[in-house]
Amino acid sequence: MLSPESLKRIDRELDKYPPDQKQSATMSALRIAQEEKGWLASETIEFVAEYLGLPAIAVYEVASFYNMYDLAPVGAKKITVCTNLPCALSGGVHAADYIKKKLGIDFNETTADGCFTLKEGECMGACGDAPVLLVNNHRMCSWMTEAKIDQLLADLQK
Repeated sequence: MLSPESLKRIDRELDKYPPDQKQSATMSALRIAQEEKGWLASETIEFVAEYLGLPAIAVYEVASFYNMYDLAPVGAKKITVCTNLPCALSGGVHAADYIKKKLGIDFNETTADGCFTLKEGECMGACGDAPVLLVNNHRMCSWMTEAKIDQLLADLQK
């Protein structure tokens, strides 16, 4: 189900915890699996659960709770926009609406070419930098004006 390289990475995460605390590696194991597969199919979640020796429902609960895990296929570039109150009051909703207009999609949709998926995110811990968005769960973008959004989209299409 997962490559030997991914399993080695999960094993390194497991080594960080006592043997009776394997559940502590759940988030890392899901991240590694998603990096390899692109998203977390139910079969992948079940495999991770079995590998960690946990009930599948316990791993599914983690995967379905956090918005960085994708339970359906997403575009090559996933853009998550924070619309929690501090960001909303500082332009987060406007930034999201602008991206929707530019890409022709709504939240939880992917462009026809498979390039972009737009997600609505929970607080990203950067309220003072609002509006903020996250690209592919790794790149935080702050103070996103329309011009900065235009530049970001152009850069991501290269």
